[in-house]
Amino acid sequence: MKTRLIQLFQKLSAVQLLAFGFFALIFTGGSLLSLPFFSRSGEATNYLDALFTATSAICVTGLTTLNTVEHWNGLGQLVLLILIEIGGLGFMMVPILYFTLARKKISLSTRIVLKEALNLEKMAGVTDLMLYIFKFALVIQLVGAVALSIVFVPEFGWIKGSWYGIFHAISSFCNAGFDLLGESLVAHQENNYLLLVISILIIAGGLGFIVWRDLLTFHQTKKISLHSKIALSMTSILLVGSFFVFLFTEKNGSNFLQGNFSNRIVNTFFLSVTPRTAGYSSIDYSKMSHAGLILTMFLMYIGGTSGSTAGGLKTTTLGVLLAQMRSMFKGRTRAEIFGRTIRQPTILRALTLFFLTLTLCVVAVMILSITEYVPEKMGLEYIAFEVFSAFGTVGLTMGLTPDLSVVGKILIMALMYTGRVGVLTIAFSLMKKVHQQEIKIKYPEESVMIG
Repeated sequence: MKTRLIQLFQKLSAVQLLAFGFFALIFTGGSLLSLPFFSRSGEATNYLDALFTATSAICVTGLTTLNTVEHWNGLGQLVLLILIEIGGLGFMMVPILYFTLARKKISLSTRIVLKEALNLEKMAGVTDLMLYIFKFALVIQLVGAVALSIVFVPEFGWIKGSWYGIFHAISSFCNAGFDLLGESLVAHQENNYLLLVISILIIAGGLGFIVWRDLLTFHQTKKISLHSKIALSMTSILLVGSFFVFLFTEKNGSNFLQGNFSNRIVNTFFLSVTPRTAGYSSIDYSKMSHAGLILTMFLMYIGGTSGSTAGGLKTTTLGVLLAQMRSMFKGRTRAEIFGRTIRQPTILRALTLFFLTLTLCVVAVMILSITEYVPEKMGLEYIAFEVFSAFGTVGLTMGLTPDLSVVGKILIMALMYTGRVGVLTIAFSLMKKVHQQEIKIKYPEESVMIG
């Protein structure tokens, strides 16, 4: 039996092994969370709900059919935190740490999977990068835990407050959105310090480890990669642009007008940060304007940066698409940005990802509009919001998640899994197949009318 399993794993490609690894972790986590001694009531948790929670944790989303603080006891919360950490940093971090601590040589197959997991073009230095990611993440989360404990310790005491600080620091950095406060950050809406610390952690996790490495080593290398330039520019544009749009669209809302001007500025900034796959909310999204909801869904769909803890289409993919569009308007055949030409296969992959992911979300909205109940005062945005939140591994909700049907739960789980793993898998699989076909045969060219 063991021999057959080993042979099966050896036949799997790096992309397939990556997808299977997340799949196996989800079912392992779901099986653990369904056990009775992880719930506060001491009763076994419905397996589908446990599986949904495990999927949300591994895929660092934050959507949950169960109230985290009310349903799970301390052990259950610890299991959730471990799943979030593994899902955020990548499940391959576990074997890398084992090989490093045991001082064993990392196999070539493991390095190939690491390359696929980090979405890298080259395999050189991939192990060192993984260790760098682990050290960087550990430092940021420790600093974040201390910063958050300053708020939670006076409110909940040393033990509970410290645990809350650790949990929310890891959940924020991994862009997971799980909270132990019961209603996310709505009750702490006027605590500007807390919102800013969590915002910084979210941005740090969603910016991408390769970007941080370029920034932290810039004083030595004196250069920043094209990937990091696109990620930084797109992140800045999205943050600043969405901040001013939210400032305008929500000026007549009742969500956070009770506070002073500085409080409104911080909450507006938080609104532009958290849809980038974080999932924390300081307001009731059911009270948001339609324009604000549309912008939020757009931000959730884009997500964070490739090679980060975030999900979604990715900022770098958006940057490549915009570069191609700008070049087309200028009458150029090549997509150019920051004095560099983007490779044609990269552009084709970005276009394919955009088409596939948008089609997936539209189909999911159609299915859920049939299977789920929509309150009378709500429209299609009630479902669309949930779909984009799941695909972008965000975790924001307008209230649909706790009332999902069996079909709805399965579909949302599939969207969370696809947003975290599937898009990457599809991209690499398509590129390999296209490459093989181009080597074998090339058909005659012919023009087609477009537009």
